[in-house]
Order: sequence, then structure tokens, then C-alpha cells
Amino acid sequence: MGLRFGTDGIRGIANAELSAELVLTLGRAVARVLPAESFVVGRDTRQSGPLLQAALSAGLASEGADVIDVGVLPTPGVAWVAARRDLPGAMVSASHNPFVDNGIKVFASGGLKLPDAVEQSIEEELSRLVGAWGPIPPPSRTAERPPVGPRVGRFLVDREAAGGYIEHLVGVTGERDLSGMRVVLDCAHGAACEIGPAVFGRLKADVTALSCEPDGTNINDGCGSTHPETLAEAVVECGADLGLAFDGDADRLVAVAHTGEVATGDELMALFAVDLAERDRLARSTVVVTVMSNLGLRLALEERGIAVSETPVGDRYVLEALNREEFSLGGEQSGHLVFRDLATTGDGILTAVLLADLVKRSGRTFADLLASSMHKVPQLLVNVATSDPAAVVDSPRVTAAVDEERSALGSRGRVLIRASGTEPLVRVMVEAEEDEAAREAVARLSAAVERESESLRNILDPTGEIA
Repeated sequence: MGLRFGTDGIRGIANAELSAELVLTLGRAVARVLPAESFVVGRDTRQSGPLLQAALSAGLASEGADVIDVGVLPTPGVAWVAARRDLPGAMVSASHNPFVDNGIKVFASGGLKLPDAVEQSIEEELSRLVGAWGPIPPPSRTAERPPVGPRVGRFLVDREAAGGYIEHLVGVTGERDLSGMRVVLDCAHGAACEIGPAVFGRLKADVTALSCEPDGTNINDGCGSTHPETLAEAVVECGADLGLAFDGDADRLVAVAHTGEVATGDELMALFAVDLAERDRLARSTVVVTVMSNLGLRLALEERGIAVSETPVGDRYVLEALNREEFSLGGEQSGHLVFRDLATTGDGILTAVLLADLVKRSGRTFADLLASSMHKVPQLLVNVATSDPAAVVDSPRVTAAVDEERSALGSRGRVLIRASGTEPLVRVMVEAEEDEAAREAVARLSAAVERESESLRNILDPTGEIA
């Protein structure tokens, strides 16, 4: 069993790496590690979604758990339903990945992301089942009889869950609405297609919705938070106040000003942190960020007396820090922002509503707010494809190259190199005072990664065995 939990669930090519048989077995493993009477299960708009949702649900039900099918719903919507009902849950989605990929995100009871130890337990149970029985697991979790008759889990359809989630999102602004604001939404042909426009419509905004015609294959295709250029053009053309782009499962947000300027999670965190601090709502005057957050964000928060708590990449690590230290705001550069008092996970639509509310309350344009929030330090990120990202990153030659670049930049920059938790990539990031310095350092590091990747490939003979 080669699949493992990454920074945000298990992902792979649907019906290949992530086969129906494997996902069924995963459902059994999840039910054994997280025993519960019921699980909340949703999906995004991928063509493979119904297939894998059915397989996952079959695995859960075969262990005696009822499955509450909430249909197409954003990942944070599934988490919200699970939290309201104090149940575990699962989302079938590969987030911002292309439609050929899919994935499974699992939530503990209360809609909480799983800690590492629980993920490891699920992996071990899944490996045991697959290793002992092939893709089809044994019929019983113990020597006892398997669930039969009334003990077999039921499939329950709940299409009212989306309505409750919409009410929750509409209610976060209190008595305020967004009347007079013109917004453009890019829903990435994904899980936000119905809920995003519905929420902003209920809040009385003038809404233009893009990429809201999912056909199962067009999710994230040249649209959404990973391709904000189309949204930027539309915002400028129609004279909107704000553009808001979600990814396929709507747990992240990228925003666009009326000028076409694109703002990532770092700029949004700077705005929210200052706004919350001014209203005495920023717990312990601290924001949780990941190692990928721009140095400019850290400097801007420091100037305003706001502390930074740093975590590894992944919103689950941000959430762990928020819950452990009882902070109220955290997030990632990619646009996963977590408002701990309002949600158990990153929520793109929630963030979009709060941002629009902030802009309206300020009486200023979003572009004006961005200009005064933070100044980005030039940052360059390059992804290098490799079959074994962790081995490349940990190799002595790559480590030495990183140390050399860090020494050369000193306090004038920052270097980060890491294995992607969701794709077969090594991510190389450099921050420097000058663009040229960042480009040169990234080029040298990328070359070192490519050389090491090639070297590791050459260790294997054509049959894939160690030579």
C-alpha cells in the first residue's frame, strides 16, 4: 500500500493509485480506528467523486457505521456538519489538484483534522488489511462475526445539510450585510458553485459568478484560486469592488482588488490580524503562520506588536497550534485561513465573507488596504518533480547546497526546501532583498535537487530493484 497521508489527506490518480478497492479498504480502516455510529461524507464535483464516495461509504458501512451522505459540499461544510453533530466525517476531494486526481480527507469527531498519531494508526490498519488480504479486506474486524442484519451500516441521504451551512456563513457578519458591494466569485467549477453565490446573494451583494458549470472534468481547469488571472480580468472589466477565488473544495481563498491586484493568504492574514487586534479580538495578540509565509508578513506584524507562531506547512498544523495555544487566527500563504472561533478548519467562503465585511466596514478600497498592510519581500518558489521527494531533500548533497545558500544570504533572506505532502515534488523557496538574488539562488538549488534526483534514479536498475 503505497499511499500515505500527506499534508491534507490521501491523494492519488482516481481509479488507479486511488482505486475503488483501496478506498473501500480505507473506509474499513477508518471505521476501525475511529469507531462511531455514523460518519458524515461529502465530495466535490470530480467525475470520480461518486465512485470513490460509494467505495468509502461501503467500507464504513461494512464495519457497522451509518453513512450520512451530504452530497456536493465544500470541505469546510462537511467539517461544519460533523462539528454540529459531534461526528467524524470524510471528504472525497483532491482540493486544487487536476480532476484526474482525487483524495480522501478524514475528520475526527467534531470536524477536527486528524493528529499524526491517528493518521499513522489508519495507515497501519490499511496496510495490514491490504497486505494480508490483497485489495479486499477480511470480513471481520476481530474473531467475532462481522456486522450482519440490522448491524450493517445504513446509507442516509441528507440534502438539508447545505442549508444549515449557508445559514452559518450568512450569520458571521451579525446584523451587517454587503449591500452596495459588487463582487465577482470564481468557484473553480467545484464545491462552491452553489453555496458561494447563495451566501453572497443572501448578504445582498451584487454577485457575478464565474466557473460555476462543473462537468466532472473541468474542476480547477484554468480557474479558481490557482489561476486568478481570469478573475482579475473580470474584476477590472466589470468594475467590481472585490474578486474572490476558491479552489475545488473551497477551503482556500485568493482575493483580487478592483485594480486587478492579486492578494494571497499572507496579505489577507495581515489585514485580518490588524483588524482583529484593533477590535480586541486577536487572542494573545498572535497569528499562526507556516514556514512558507513571506518575511514581509512577519515584519508587518512585528511592527504592529503582533507575535508570530510558526508551524510546518499544512493547515492541520496551523489548527493544532491554534487549539493548543488558544489563538484565534492562523493560515497559509496558499489561502487556507482559519478563524478558530468560527470554524474547525480552513474555509474559503467564510474567509471571503469576512474579507468583504472588513472592506465595507473600513470605507476604503481593498487595493488601498493592501497597500498599507504589508510589503512583500521578493519570494520565488519552484517545484522540481522527483519520484522520492523526501529522500532528495534529506540527502547530504542537497543539505549542503541549502546551507551554502543560507550562508550567502545571511539575515538578508531566507531559504526553504521541502518535500511536498500532496504531490511528487520538491518545493524550493528563496526570499531575498533583490529579485535577481532570489532567482540565482533558486536556480542553483533546483539544479542541485535535479542532480540528486537523477543520482537516486541511477541507483535503481531497469527492473526497479536496488542495484
